[in-house]
Amino acid sequence: MDLNRLQSYDQPHCWQYDIRINNLQEDLHNACITAEYAKYLKVSDFRYEIVEDMDEKRRLRTFIERHEWLGNLSQFTTHWFACYHNDIIAGVILFNVPNAFSKLLGDNTKNLERLISRGACISWSPKNLASSFLMWCCKWMVNNTEYRLFTAYSDPIAKEIGTIYQACNFYYLGQKSGTNKRYINPYNGKLVSDRYFRQKYTYKKYAEELGIPWDDAWKHNTGMNWHLVPDDIEQQLRLFGKAKQKNSECIEFPPKHKYAYVLGADKREHKKLRKLFESRNKTFNYPKGR
Repeated sequence: MDLNRLQSYDQPHCWQYDIRINNLQEDLHNACITAEYAKYLKVSDFRYEIVEDMDEKRRLRTFIERHEWLGNLSQFTTHWFACYHNDIIAGVILFNVPNAFSKLLGDNTKNLERLISRGACISWSPKNLASSFLMWCCKWMVNNTEYRLFTAYSDPIAKEIGTIYQACNFYYLGQKSGTNKRYINPYNGKLVSDRYFRQKYTYKKYAEELGIPWDDAWKHNTGMNWHLVPDDIEQQLRLFGKAKQKNSECIEFPPKHKYAYVLGADKREHKKLRKLFESRNKTFNYPKGR
């Protein structure tokens, strides 16, 4: 997230749409198509796929960095989806382990929930491609995994209100989610949450600064193996991280809009899960103004 651009952004539409406008001419050129050709594209002209190949994931990462307003990947991505038109990447949606597990469906929610962490479509894609693609991804997750609850956030600092989630009939849980404090990353100047200071690759940076030889056994796919880190080194890394956060500039932001979608594998399960969700959670009318 670019702080300078964020502070100067004054368009009436969301930042994501602004990226779409600014990328259009170059995207058309790169795809070797004309605006007239793109004008008549339909959702049926695109195909959706789950992506597991590492080289293709790198291409998806590059797409997100160019087309998604945050410009990076979040931590703990578990499922990668791509949308293609004639083998050109036209959209990417990523599902993650939630930043913090909820109890939206009770104590078992952690086994049912995935976070829609990143998503973007190419600038010349049809208007309704994003909602069609997202629903395909949710259905794939339900048909192929144990996940039944899909949560998502819209950030008011980027003038987002969750238009895609509204189009897909997600539940709206209000504007009270996420941390209201973000920090200037001490290494690159970008905005980050407090979680940044407690991530495995950040601890590796701390070790380098402290002159501590790094052991890859100290980390795993989603975090740190603290039981393998010597006690004195763990203490040094944790204290150094707290000091980094304390000394980084802190900026307050409004809370995010939160959305949730519940989908069962069949009508019976779908009805049961929706009834459970509605009995446990208060929902609100969709926000409209930016």
